[in-house]
Amino acid sequence: CGCKGIRSCLLCEGPAQAAPPPQGEDNFTYCPETGLAKGNEHSAFAGWAFPFPGVFLKEEFISKDEESEIVELMDRDDWKPSQSGRKKQDYGPKVNFKKQRLKAGSFTGLPSFSKKIVAQMKACPVLGGFLPVEQCNLDYMPERGSAIDPHFDDWWLWGERLVSLNLLSKTVLSMSCDSEDSIQLFPSFSKENGELSPPGSFTQTSACKNSGEEGINCVLSPRLVPSKEVTVAIHLPQRSLVVLYGDARYKWKHAIYRKHIEHRRICVTFRELSAEFSAGGRQEKLGKELLEIALSFRGRPV
Repeated sequence: CGCKGIRSCLLCEGPAQAAPPPQGEDNFTYCPETGLAKGNEHSAFAGWAFPFPGVFLKEEFISKDEESEIVELMDRDDWKPSQSGRKKQDYGPKVNFKKQRLKAGSFTGLPSFSKKIVAQMKACPVLGGFLPVEQCNLDYMPERGSAIDPHFDDWWLWGERLVSLNLLSKTVLSMSCDSEDSIQLFPSFSKENGELSPPGSFTQTSACKNSGEEGINCVLSPRLVPSKEVTVAIHLPQRSLVVLYGDARYKWKHAIYRKHIEHRRICVTFRELSAEFSAGGRQEKLGKELLEIALSFRGRPV
């Protein structure tokens, strides 16, 4: 396998099956319709919710036939071993993130089959002007114990929007926050109809104690909880496209736990350039060169 350092998978953990990496239980679930994270039924946060900005989710972004064709084309190329039980195919420049060095290297562009995918992205309201300079295909399999620990994607090179296409099976993107800040939760129902109300509609009062009312007819005060106690599950259906930006990109780490890999899953992630490599940036010339290579769509995995 390709595991190094603290990383591990079922292959390198051996037959004795050493304790797997920590797999936290998500206590909130993201709702694409409302943009809210709702407390899970059996968690300590049942009945509570908070706005979770920076996520765009488009189901059935491509068809079943398109998915089959894309995976078939991917499998014609070699998959290289990666860490935590994954395999990968990289289409992007040669980067040393530690030393912040970058060059084209053997990068010849994104693969030809991605040209149509990138064109379809233009219809997504949050992807205006999105120009991918890198594509990474990751292959997850349950028998390898595939996963990826909570992490931020680099922001010296990569820009605000992270775009991922989820192929072959559903999974869960788990979001966590190391911040010392607190999150303000609101009751996830209204006394009128028992349904979720926008945060601004809640009365910040202790009316419950004074009115004698109970259940959903009671008005609850907002509740502050440490950010570190909150984890949010974003359910990714097969063939869905997810975009992380804003707070979901810069304040919340994202992970895929091995318990959420039930069948083979391929993640296709596209990244754009940061401001430093874009128009007006300190390394605008290099960024323009890399984009010209990327958008030729003549690439092979590097």
